[in-house]
Amino acid sequence: MLDTTIFSRVRAAAGRFAGANQGNIAVLFAIAAVPIISFVGAAIDYTRANAARSSMQAALDSAVLMLAKDLTDGTISASQITAKATAYFTALYNNKDAKNVVVNATYTVASGSTPASILLAGNGTVNTDFMKVAGFPNLNFNTSSTSTWGNVRMRVAMALDNTGSMADDGKMPAMQTAAKSLIDQLSALSKTTGDVYISITPFSKDVNVGASNYNQNWVDFSAWDTLNGTCSSTKYTTKATCVAKSKTWTPASHSTWNGCVWDRDKDTVPPGYSSPSGYDSVNVAPVSSNAATLFQAEQFSGCTIALMPLSNNWTGLKALIDTMTPNGNTNQAIGLAWAWQSLAQTAPLNAPAKDAAYTYKDAIILLSDGMNTQDRWYSDAASIDTRQAQLCKNAKDAGMTIYTIQVNTGTGRNADPTSTVLQNCASGADKFYLVTSANQTLSVFNSIGTSLSKLRVSK
Repeated sequence: MLDTTIFSRVRAAAGRFAGANQGNIAVLFAIAAVPIISFVGAAIDYTRANAARSSMQAALDSAVLMLAKDLTDGTISASQITAKATAYFTALYNNKDAKNVVVNATYTVASGSTPASILLAGNGTVNTDFMKVAGFPNLNFNTSSTSTWGNVRMRVAMALDNTGSMADDGKMPAMQTAAKSLIDQLSALSKTTGDVYISITPFSKDVNVGASNYNQNWVDFSAWDTLNGTCSSTKYTTKATCVAKSKTWTPASHSTWNGCVWDRDKDTVPPGYSSPSGYDSVNVAPVSSNAATLFQAEQFSGCTIALMPLSNNWTGLKALIDTMTPNGNTNQAIGLAWAWQSLAQTAPLNAPAKDAAYTYKDAIILLSDGMNTQDRWYSDAASIDTRQAQLCKNAKDAGMTIYTIQVNTGTGRNADPTSTVLQNCASGADKFYLVTSANQTLSVFNSIGTSLSKLRVSK
């Protein structure tokens, strides 16, 4: 009976075991767990490797930019690039997972229109925690960064205040020193002819374009002829009274003109523009048959020295700056207008042609120590500022980068308010400078020079 009972129970248990399916999930999970864990582990290992590569990229980007600047500034020579690259990269790269890191530097000298460049290439490995089970004990990674320079050429136009108030507080000699320093700073970046050009436009209420241009068809002598001449009767000294008395007025020879011009017409709207733009606020080539496009001659007794168009004669540019003398009222707009004219490849100043193989950066630096006081039509700052604001807008819309400097050395009641028109004229808040002491002028020009010579990182 006992044996029969035991046998029956064993047979029943065996039957239940044969028909049971509750353990299938566990079996399937055990089989699937191996690839699942492997995939998760591989993702973790790849994430670590990618992080090592990303941080290497950031370190290479910074290192290569600093290397290019050092080489351009003459801080290091070509033979020192590899050692300096290693030093910069080591200081910047601190990923703890990266092993066997190697960085190589390749310097390519500029040739013709091909820019100079430095290529930094890095590679390394990350030891795996999971993939080594599958026979991959480490993952390799690599990346690179290139800095290029020399394919960006600069054309910089300086409009410098030569008005009477520049004689105060050492402003004129400080500006002269600073402007010459900027020429030295920028000319050092010129490795081949055409890399850097600079123009100088001294201004007061007028600009002197050079008396030798008296026979150019872009100069309008209509008003000048009325004010400069002689009457057939010496009793009359003006054209109006001369003609009124039926006498003959003979204009003076244009060769006696001292070279001064002031603002172009403001009431005629140039093609492609809308009101309130006038020819005084645009950079449009003059047309002899259209008087509104011409430049108005004036015989201003306090005429500044003549401007110098774009040039790479560094000695000549600095010599011109040394001869500047403060005199006359302030018309910032005409200084800006002629600085912009100096960058145009059209009459009257005919800037050198641009090489299509290069990228060009055109910039204007406008320095003034006071509020606007006189132009061709107005003697109040608000009206002149309105014309200047339109000129600034048009220049920036045309791609000009504008730096403005207000030299405001007065104190108390003698201090000018911060110039809104100069602030707004600048291409950004970082490109407007307020100088409250003449000795700050040099550092401002150095800062502008650094801004102009920033390098471009390309990948």
